[in-house]
Amino acid sequence: MEFLNQILEIVGNVNGAVNGFIWGVPAMICIIGVGLYLSIRTGFVQIRKFGYAIKTTVGRMFRKRDAKDGSMTPFQAVCTALAATVGTGNIAGVAGAIAIGGPGAVFWMWISALLGMCTKFSEVTLAVHFREKNKHGDYVGGPMYYIKNGLGKKWMWLAYLFAAFGVLTVFGTGNATQVNTIVTSIDAALLNYNVISGDNHFVLNLVIGIGIFILVCLVLLGGIKRIGKVAEKLVPFMALLYVVLALGVVVLNIDQLPAVFGMIFKGAFSPAGITGGAVGSFFLSMKKGVSRGIFSNEAGLGTGSIAHACADTQKPVKQGFFGIFEVFADTIVICTLTALVILLGAPSIAFGEAAGAELTISGFTSTYGSWVSIFTAIALCCFAFSTIIGWGLYGSRCAEFIFGERIIKPFMLVYALMAIVGATMNLGLLWDIADTFNGLMAIPNLIALFLLGGTVVKLMKEFFVSEGLEK
Repeated sequence: MEFLNQILEIVGNVNGAVNGFIWGVPAMICIIGVGLYLSIRTGFVQIRKFGYAIKTTVGRMFRKRDAKDGSMTPFQAVCTALAATVGTGNIAGVAGAIAIGGPGAVFWMWISALLGMCTKFSEVTLAVHFREKNKHGDYVGGPMYYIKNGLGKKWMWLAYLFAAFGVLTVFGTGNATQVNTIVTSIDAALLNYNVISGDNHFVLNLVIGIGIFILVCLVLLGGIKRIGKVAEKLVPFMALLYVVLALGVVVLNIDQLPAVFGMIFKGAFSPAGITGGAVGSFFLSMKKGVSRGIFSNEAGLGTGSIAHACADTQKPVKQGFFGIFEVFADTIVICTLTALVILLGAPSIAFGEAAGAELTISGFTSTYGSWVSIFTAIALCCFAFSTIIGWGLYGSRCAEFIFGERIIKPFMLVYALMAIVGATMNLGLLWDIADTFNGLMAIPNLIALFLLGGTVVKLMKEFFVSEGLEK
């Protein structure tokens, strides 16, 4: 055990050094800069056409039809993408951002989401436009394909770099941190009812990890159709359950709402004044807000576009509007509700110290009572499990791009096994590693988006003219 602790300490130190570089000033400039660049080039399409985006996406969600072989319906595609984005980043990630960065981190989440809407719109549009079909007849796409087919052979190294980082990222971001949140939520619910003692977690968590491993195998090994069918049933249920519970906290504490928004805006630029000095750095608040926002909505990572590339549609830009909707639903709606649950309901927040799902859960239980821990546990488990499924698809596509189709099933088996590791590891290190890989994955994608900005504008203008939206 002592040797293992030493290894983990070394990993933590190395990761801390890499993370500090990746999520330093250059990363903030790149992420915000590319989002701003694309927004300017598209005439801020995420604002200018927001009404059309909501009308188009919501309307298509309720249009029931079967997809062709090798693809998903547009609704299944957006549910799979939302399955990956609406996860622990919305619950544990927001809690961690507020604890380390103060309430002002929420403001920087909003800023990253505003620009991220256009970033994700561009990613999805390019992914559908440049996608391919593999030997099984399945649509495959995403950053590695729009780099390959949009930028040409001289940029293939960038496509392989993205795919390599994608394979490494999914084990932490898509699996281990999600499983960790599942066991945390179940442990919290059982502790509230004295079913287990405070030091009797390991065996239970191990059993949960094995159970998740089996479920993940059953879904992922069933192929693209099964992934889509599970996502379209699970995502609406979990989102509605969570939103209703969170809105209840807001309504019951409505008198405190103006003060909380004041904390958010003031804390964005003067965190020390809100946290009593525990968070004194403006840049730390911004860093945590932006990084957790990206972890949650994945704008700039390019991952969501992998699911959208599977959609049964011939209109890349129309599918691109789902990217705007996703970031809005994920960060502006669900992440904001989580922040309000914490700031309105949590009895105390230890600013400057790491926190996770337990902080969000405390916001619910202090408002409703311990009974609600059962419902929050169910919501958190659904969120996390759906993310595991979505990222399993992303990882398999990245692995397929590098090694070919023969790697898909072995990869999915190893990916599923990661659930057992995630159920028994330290939360802080898991989040730190996930943050690092997220940053690494974003770099090649942001370069590609910058270089392909003109293609996005061209496709967008052609679509608007064809639809009679602009002359």
